[in-house]
Amino acid sequence: MNEKEFLARIGQKIKKLRKEQSIRQYALARKCNFEKASLSRIESGKTNTSAVTLWRISKALKVPIAILFED
Repeated sequence: MNEKEFLARIGQKIKKLRKEQSIRQYALARKCNFEKASLSRIESGKTNTSAVTLWRISKALKVPIAILFED
């Protein structure tokens, strides 16, 4: 797996968890204190996000951060 695939996998996981909880992108981004466009780029794997951002997302989704890295 290369970096691009890794980022895409994390983004897909975030999107899956968000949809399972019926949370819109805008609402999750707001909970994380950043723009919807930023979340969109994360979910599509187009940006290399920070550990702090992943931590905020995991807290907003109420899941352990490790879940974001699981297959």
